[in-house]
Amino acid sequence: MHRTEQQFANMVRSYRKEHIGKGPEHIKVSFHGKWAIAHMSGNLSPVEQFITRTEKGRTMIWQARTQMIKELYNQERPADMEELVGANFVKLFADIHVENDEAISIFVFDEPIDKP
Repeated sequence: MHRTEQQFANMVRSYRKEHIGKGPEHIKVSFHGKWAIAHMSGNLSPVEQFITRTEKGRTMIWQARTQMIKELYNQERPADMEELVGANFVKLFADIHVENDEAISIFVFDEPIDKP
């Protein structure tokens, strides 16, 4: 991972820790055109892991870790990320595989961020 991608990963971790209470334990970021793709594992807190023991609990955690995180990024623009990559944040695509505690987020910006 390049320096800027590592800085972006640290921002993702900090943002989620601040707003959700726990950031991912492992994160790998890569830039592709207008996208920053973050692959994360170790996302769930011990309480969330306990809740996922039931189907209803898995659905609840999935919703919180996908829909709610997208809403959060729309409400709390990631200005530090925008400054780092030199582009404006447009939207976030997010999904989590609750059973494996593995997530992916695709941050979309208004111009290419994978500049050399």
